[in-house]
Amino acid sequence: MPRKPQAMIVHERDAEEVSLPGGGRFHLLEDSRATGGLLGANRLVLPPGADGTRPHRHRLSTELFYVLDGTMEFLVDDTLTAVGKGALIVVPPGTVHAFGASADGPAEFFAVLTPGIERFGYFRQLGRIARGEAGWDSMDDLHERYDVHFVGGSRWR
Repeated sequence: MPRKPQAMIVHERDAEEVSLPGGGRFHLLEDSRATGGLLGANRLVLPPGADGTRPHRHRLSTELFYVLDGTMEFLVDDTLTAVGKGALIVVPPGTVHAFGASADGPAEFFAVLTPGIERFGYFRQLGRIARGEAGWDSMDDLHERYDVHFVGGSRWR
């Protein structure tokens, strides 16, 4: 049973950081525990040209992205769009999407998933895979648990 939602403040110094190759990193802000499942939130920094994820969808959650810096490339359904600092992207459940930093420079964004699903274990495992500490097949049994369902994406880079 989810906990009762609580007001919360997460300082950057208190957020867990998951390092990625090339200087990329996740800042894990809220894993939906304190919010009683209302939302999860993280910040992601990607080096130039780095993929954030391949095409996937969420069955249960809406995902909101806000670009803090740089230019991101987003695939939403079959449309590839470059979005810069200050852009807001909202992806409803069932919508195929992928994203990464443009080749022009690093990019940073803030992401919110609602309703929240405890996904920090997923981001930690992605970090291990990106650093070569685990294989992609280590994710095979985690897709349902974290509501991340990968699909083909002919227009993704």
